[in-house]
Amino acid sequence: METFKTYDPEAYYDELINVDGTPRPGAKLLIDKIESLPEGDLTLRQKEAEALLLKMGITFNVYGREEGTEKIFPFDLIPRIVSKQDWQQIESGLKQRIYALNLFLQDIYNDKKILKDKVVPEDLILSSKTYRRECEGFTPPRGIWCHVTGTDLVRDSDGGFFVLEDNLRCPSGVSYVLENRQVLKRTFPQVFQASRVRPVDEYPGKLLEMLEYLAADGIESPTIGVLTPGIYNSAYFEHSFLSQQMGVELVEGRDLVVSDGFVHMLTTKGLQRVDVLYRRIDDDFIDPSVFRPDSLLGVKGLIDVYKSGRIAMANAPGTGIADDKVIYAYVPEIIKYYTGEEAILPNVPTYICGIESDRQYVLAHLDELVVKAANESGGYGMLIGPHASKEERAEFAKKIEAEPRNYMAQPTISLSRVPTIIDGKIEGRHVDLRPYILYGEDIYVQPGGLTRVALTKGSLVVNSSQGGGSKDTWVV
Repeated sequence: METFKTYDPEAYYDELINVDGTPRPGAKLLIDKIESLPEGDLTLRQKEAEALLLKMGITFNVYGREEGTEKIFPFDLIPRIVSKQDWQQIESGLKQRIYALNLFLQDIYNDKKILKDKVVPEDLILSSKTYRRECEGFTPPRGIWCHVTGTDLVRDSDGGFFVLEDNLRCPSGVSYVLENRQVLKRTFPQVFQASRVRPVDEYPGKLLEMLEYLAADGIESPTIGVLTPGIYNSAYFEHSFLSQQMGVELVEGRDLVVSDGFVHMLTTKGLQRVDVLYRRIDDDFIDPSVFRPDSLLGVKGLIDVYKSGRIAMANAPGTGIADDKVIYAYVPEIIKYYTGEEAILPNVPTYICGIESDRQYVLAHLDELVVKAANESGGYGMLIGPHASKEERAEFAKKIEAEPRNYMAQPTISLSRVPTIIDGKIEGRHVDLRPYILYGEDIYVQPGGLTRVALTKGSLVVNSSQGGGSKDTWVV
């Protein structure tokens, strides 16, 4: 029976239901609506939503899976609700964080004051795979490095928010936020209206505004392109969706050429100059003459044009150093150093395996900790100690000892949960939250973001590549 009557939040913080079983502020209308539905109706609506997503083409590619490449991104109908007070803390905390990380990027590629003042160890920066010496002495257009960020937040059993990680390279997932909202508005129209949910659909317009702001002075209507690795990339749907929403060109490396010191797009009418690229390709592949010579995805000579100020790029090459999972441990100090303020959103406590005492602690407590590789994403290169076998932990210990710089560890957080439809019943599942932040003339935080949900019972891994799904996020 689909109902909240028997729903048990257990010992976790539940985003919709209080410990005593009553709805949290802002969730009552939704819960009353679900309770009032005839039996079987919620499951039916869930199936209709999935059919709609498939029809809309909301898919992602999974590499190395036998059952075919394109899959619908699993979606759950019961939204996560964020109160106005919680959102104010999240929004101000994210603005503070992105502002400080941008100053950090500008500093480490130029004056390196933070390294001279020994706030962040210099060897950690210079030994990172994502530190780009090619960017030294460079200031990007308008002084902005991180134009698009997706920051992962979690809530612990006390209800406090923590930053789990920063994604400043090519964060994906915002298209799901926009499409999930379309589906939810059709599913619960009255509840949606009555709950006064803040809109998310101004994101493509804000993204376009930000990209236009980056164009060189004197260019009235800049030509903008979304640079995609192509149809085999797991986020290709998103690249084409965003270019369509903004009304700009979707281009691959083979569509672009450097000529007369500018980047041009090959069109049926000849060459057309490009002023701004929103790139969705990793640094390594963007220009074979500077980074990986074997890359077929990038544009030869692009970095030269970029450094001479004749094209703008979002995000700037070199931003990856600010989302290195080891540098993450220093972000509260980075915020303090550049702004003089304490971090509004705290980090999860972190042990850095490159530091001898931390490493010894991690190796002795592998059964309690989550260990992550510095530059992996998508839930890869990770050990969840409490759920790992003795053999897996021993294997991981060898990796840490062989390459300590590459690993950090954190205590297992009992992530908050949201009621989720599982086989026709409502059960609690763990979630995180990825809001999207745009940095242009000012800093804009999209109200809500992508709530990722671990669909497997008891699992803490929410990544789509590891079988996670998503929910709509209502900021009320």
